Amino acid sequence: MAKYSRIEVATVMKENGMVPLFFHSDIELSKKVLKACYDGGSRLMEFTSRGDFAFEVFGALNKYALAELPGMILGVGSVTDAAAASLYMQLGANFIVTPVLREDIALVCNRRKVLWSPGCGTLTEIARAEELGCEIVKLFPGDVYGPQFIKGIKGPCPWTSIMPTGGVSTNRENLKSWFDAGVTCVGIGSQLISSEILANKDFEGLRLKVQETLLTIKELRS
Repeated sequence: MAKYSRIEVATVMKENGMVPLFFHSDIELSKKVLKACYDGGSRLMEFTSRGDFAFEVFGALNKYALAELPGMILGVGSVTDAAAASLYMQLGANFIVTPVLREDIALVCNRRKVLWSPGCGTLTEIARAEELGCEIVKLFPGDVYGPQFIKGIKGPCPWTSIMPTGGVSTNRENLKSWFDAGVTCVGIGSQLISSEILANKDFEGLRLKVQETLLTIKELRS
């Protein structure tokens, strides 16, 4: 069962401005990545469910977060159907992120008051997601649409909250272009938690990168 309601999760997403994305099959390494992000100031992590037995890794990670990292909100990404969403919610997922708009996922998440963020690519999809109760829409893949697309959406629909994923980096100018366009938060994967960091087990470097990125976002918003 989720520890945080969808409203609580949406609030933290907006406050933090960034959701790190990560997957690895090694549980102990994953714990260290999570701890580095937490120590860097992040209070969110999207565990991307892309490998065999990923649910086992997530279960262990969430137990670790609940026991050792107060206030850390774990969710799951790359979820493609309601059955998978239900499985992860049984393991305590606090939010569900999908690459596409799936109404079956909306129903099971809303039933449990768990935030779900569907991948959308048109204003029609975004409008349907909001009709289904979506708090924050995922723009995916973000680099295909870009900040100008978000500006276009926010014109007629200023109430829409958007999280681009894909095409977002930790570079200040890149972040500025997204936040100037009006995003609520951004999802960042390998541009934040790089293969080099994982290969070198540079967890201190990751902590600093998370800290610097969150500070940049705070400065841009002010």
